[in-house]
Amino acid sequence: MGFGTETMAVSGLPMAREPLEELLQRVRPRLKQVLARYRIPAHDAEDLMQEALISTIQKWEQINDPEAWLLITLRNRCVVYWRKRRSSLYSTVDAAILELISEPQAAPQEKAELRWDLNLLLQALPPRCQKLLRLRYALGYDSDEVAAEMGYHPSSVRKVTRRCMSALTNQMARGGYLKKD
Repeated sequence: MGFGTETMAVSGLPMAREPLEELLQRVRPRLKQVLARYRIPAHDAEDLMQEALISTIQKWEQINDPEAWLLITLRNRCVVYWRKRRSSLYSTVDAAILELISEPQAAPQEKAELRWDLNLLLQALPPRCQKLLRLRYALGYDSDEVAAEMGYHPSSVRKVTRRCMSALTNQMARGGYLKKD
């Protein structure tokens, strides 16, 4: 593919397309800034850059502003990266909470210790999060029941639950309860 010889029309005027290699050299500092702003770990930054570049190359003929396209694509990849990471953390916490309150399968002393640790973590959360998580996971309330009990609109319960789970996840990470990848 000869990227350097292509032309594109902008406002009816043909314009020579900058070769991809030159574009990368010119925007490299800005790409690094995007990765730094989103605090992407170095071992994942290269993968996100490659994904953004592949997307750019695939759409090269249709792109009017390759620099803007590449930067926005990288930003979008960074957002998706953190959404997936948060989601996996929430799943870990959900599984841990469900495991703690499910029928006993662990030794009674181990389960008691886990409940003790979970209660300590919950006590560090705001009162509304404590109540919401206890209603949702310990008592098994569904979203409508939690909304009625706490005076929330039913559609906002999921968002508030995510925020409370995020706060609990942060408490668990600070307390050393979560393993790093």
